[in-house]
Amino acid sequence: MGSESVDAARGETVTQRFETGVRALDRKLNGGIPTGSLVTLLAEPASQAELFLSEFVARQETVYLSGEQAPTTVTSALRSQRGTYDDLAVSQLDREAPVSDALAHVEGLTEDSLLVVDPVEPLERADTGEFRAFLETLQARLAQTDSVAVLYALKHSATPSQRHRTEYTSDVVFDLETKRNDDAIENRLFVPKFRGGRALTEPICLDLTDRISVDTSRDIA
Repeated sequence: MGSESVDAARGETVTQRFETGVRALDRKLNGGIPTGSLVTLLAEPASQAELFLSEFVARQETVYLSGEQAPTTVTSALRSQRGTYDDLAVSQLDREAPVSDALAHVEGLTEDSLLVVDPVEPLERADTGEFRAFLETLQARLAQTDSVAVLYALKHSATPSQRHRTEYTSDVVFDLETKRNDDAIENRLFVPKFRGGRALTEPICLDLTDRISVDTSRDIA
């Protein structure tokens, strides 16, 4: 990743992109997520959404903040999907002071890196002023370092009261919808928000098993 480059042939400034690893998605997003972006990934707890995190982590130096699971559990799960990760640092958020702990990691972000918060809920349940300050600081640091942050937000009946702030502040929102039919599980990825770019008007239908692939049987790719 990098900030911007110049297309010599056209004399245009080209924003650098962070590839998600999902070719159909990257193609529709004109190459991926613009660097400096704050991304929210919405998904149900009982889904294979973690495959997206695995794809993201495999492509960039990553600071991974776990709000629920132990670091060894997170690392083991990631390695079971993609093998080894040379540039991955997993830390568990301080349960008593998750926002200040997360801020310390944000301030230490290096150039062209990835920050993952999994899940973001402990921060969303913090004091309103603290969470707002976290988001503001994170956005500024992402712009300074040409990095990308992914906030993994679980969809369930007890949604945190500040979830709207997470989605509103984010530059990009990925919304994974998982439905169970009688004979199959359907996964559709919506991109309803893409600040500074083009949101998708139609979902991408995906097969999520031990990897991510496009469900070509539905003729949406």
